[in-house]
Amino acid sequence: MPTDQFRGFVDTIDSQSGIISGWAVNLHNPARVALLHILMDGQEVMQVLCDLPRDDVRQVLRTASNKLGFRFKLPQEAFDGESHDISIRFADRTALLLPNEDKPEEGHESFPFSFTPHTEYQSCVDGISEGLLRGWVISRNHPNADWSDNVVVSVRIDGVPVGTIRANCYRGDVAEALKGPPNCGFELPIPQRYHDGLSHEITVTSMPDDIPLSGSPLLTSLADDQLTTKLVQIENSIAALHQQLTALRNTTRSLIPRKPLNLQHYDRWAKSYYPLLREQTALLRKAHPLKKAPLVSVLCPTWRPDEADFRAAIESILNQTYENWELILVDDGSQCEQTRDLLKEYRKKDARIRTFSLKVNRGIAGATNKAISHAKGDYIAFFDHDDLLVDVALERMVRAALETGAKLLYCDEDKIDAGGHFLEPNLKPAYDYRYLLGCNYICHLTFMEAETVRQVGLLESRYDGAQDHDFILRAVEIIPREAIHHVPEILYHWRKTPNSTASNIGNKGYAVQAGISCVTDHLKRKGIDATVSSVERLSLYTVDWPFVERPSVSIIIPFRDQLDMTRNCVESLLETQTYSQFDIILVDNFSVQKDTLAWLEEISAHQQVSVLHVEEPFNYARLNNLAAKQSQSDLLLFLNNDVIITQPDFIKKMVLETLATPNVGAVGARLLYPNGTIQHAGVAVGPDVIGVHVHRLQSSKDFGYIGRLRLNHEVTAVTGAALLVSHPLFDEVGGFDEANLAVAYNDVDLCLKIRDSGHRIIFCAEAEAVHHESYSRGSDDRPEHEARFFNEKQVMLERWKDNPLFKKDPAYPHYFRQDLRTFFDLRAPEDLWS
Repeated sequence: MPTDQFRGFVDTIDSQSGIISGWAVNLHNPARVALLHILMDGQEVMQVLCDLPRDDVRQVLRTASNKLGFRFKLPQEAFDGESHDISIRFADRTALLLPNEDKPEEGHESFPFSFTPHTEYQSCVDGISEGLLRGWVISRNHPNADWSDNVVVSVRIDGVPVGTIRANCYRGDVAEALKGPPNCGFELPIPQRYHDGLSHEITVTSMPDDIPLSGSPLLTSLADDQLTTKLVQIENSIAALHQQLTALRNTTRSLIPRKPLNLQHYDRWAKSYYPLLREQTALLRKAHPLKKAPLVSVLCPTWRPDEADFRAAIESILNQTYENWELILVDDGSQCEQTRDLLKEYRKKDARIRTFSLKVNRGIAGATNKAISHAKGDYIAFFDHDDLLVDVALERMVRAALETGAKLLYCDEDKIDAGGHFLEPNLKPAYDYRYLLGCNYICHLTFMEAETVRQVGLLESRYDGAQDHDFILRAVEIIPREAIHHVPEILYHWRKTPNSTASNIGNKGYAVQAGISCVTDHLKRKGIDATVSSVERLSLYTVDWPFVERPSVSIIIPFRDQLDMTRNCVESLLETQTYSQFDIILVDNFSVQKDTLAWLEEISAHQQVSVLHVEEPFNYARLNNLAAKQSQSDLLLFLNNDVIITQPDFIKKMVLETLATPNVGAVGARLLYPNGTIQHAGVAVGPDVIGVHVHRLQSSKDFGYIGRLRLNHEVTAVTGAALLVSHPLFDEVGGFDEANLAVAYNDVDLCLKIRDSGHRIIFCAEAEAVHHESYSRGSDDRPEHEARFFNEKQVMLERWKDNPLFKKDPAYPHYFRQDLRTFFDLRAPEDLWS
């Protein structure tokens, strides 16, 4: 309460401007100007002298001086949008009472003040000159603030965003006229496609408010010289036609009645494929006869086989178009008269068949070793006693061996049931060591140089059930990668009977443990102390690698606003990861939202986080390249801001894959949609699609084609949404192509450059995250993006059209279509040789 010494009154409080006026007097010494103390939230923020003339007050109080009035504006910190408690104190700290409408005689000792910031603009869109949209804009947050420059403006043409720019060009004319800041101008090039002589509506707005500038929208037409305008019109027409043709092609394709060619109808497909395979082989035989005819030893251990299946197996060898072979049949101590009679019958039927019998059962490894010891051939082929070889199998394998010089070859295979139906094909990639650690995908038909077989050594009976997997792993320890060759033809039929391994892995459950042991021992021979585990008790294996080093990782995250998404992305990394040798580079591409800017200031204080501000048109490739130049880390993890990582060992798994096997240049992650289906599990490349995500929309619980959704393996490309790459290699291949592939396909292009340099790319099925796809840049299906998307597609086709990696993706079996459901829909058999 005021004392008798001081007296005063507050006349006005302006809640918008924060200006408070009134009068006060020291009654004990009226000649002395009173001093007021202004408090905000209990803390003194300023002092005010009551030295303004107030004759009305002097007359009432009969003081000698009229210097009794005050008028002041609350300090800047009061205008932050929060509520503040304001009070005024005399020199003796008693309160100058404030108006109380309810009880005027009592007054208030304080009052609440809050100001809702409201940005005010002065601006002008000057128009277009020399292809540049020009204008200026200044702003202030409240009426008493100074005008400021540096406003961000957004430009749309016919409703389509074409650019964002900061108004910071020098405009001396504006500064002189308004007595404001001079660096407030903007100039934005109008994209060439709008220079077509047609009328366009140009809208320019301030950001983040999206308030139109004075003079916006601007209705105008743009035209250069007559020839340029005509060319632009033609280009736009082509883009529109492309859009229409694409839609028409898709519609027509969906309407054409077709017999489905896919894995569900594989038998029908196969029965068209095999006659064509024979026809193509005959044409090849005639055009390019084999220069040599090396002897092939076909090894076939047997134990009490079904007579019909065994006869069919032997007949499939007798029917081979390649004739220089020997078939070595080994009876594994069956003590079966029928088996002995069959061996005797076929030995007499064809001199190329030799038979041997063991006195006791030694298992499949022991029986195979017996066959190896008697083999006379230049090449050895491993064959099961109830399976079938396609009649051109040996001819195809020998031709490939002679043409490539390979020491280990394998082909594709399928299964055959009791009714003679073909099913469940195993269509394989080019040699993939990482995949081989996870499963014996090579399987049938294994075809190897005989001298190399002897160097590898005999099969180990302690791995029975996985003895072939062990044998191949030992083989690849001594055979150079370039001497291992995949023959991309289906040449082997694996018999599927109720008791066969082909029918049910559960029939040989011991094989799973044998597989774990053989992979573990293989890694030990290479000096790697890793832990091998089975995936759901199947013959699929994961490897928990030991750390031999801990390279540093820079996680590069481009973004623009989208605060909730970006913050979740960053916080999920900082809060969950067990691998600590990483930093985060946030690449801010023109964020304007105040809450985003406030968060950036806060998060940049974190020791693992830095912010790179890039105020340029959106160019995903360039944003990442700029951040990569700033990074000092060994590895770069390019990450979309719409990828949420909660798996604690995500980075660890990715890093270990770069270190585990030789020559790995990049690693991609398994990404899910929020509903739990697959968004990314590797990318297949080719002229039809440029790049397509395989296994897309399958359940995350599925195994994928031959275990690919659960096993780490080589791919030709991975998405840039979560891409780990060696920093030196990234620099060596030139990074992302920011000049020609600003948005689409730059990740595929980078991967192709990495593969073309001799490095491998691994899909890491063990590192999983959720991807809210296209939050980061939007969809390419939108009309305004189609022209850019079309141009970037043409760049890729022109650049990679003659590259073998692009023409026939070595990681994706050529039987499968890329433009329909991957690893399911099949190409027409006649198209395989076109």
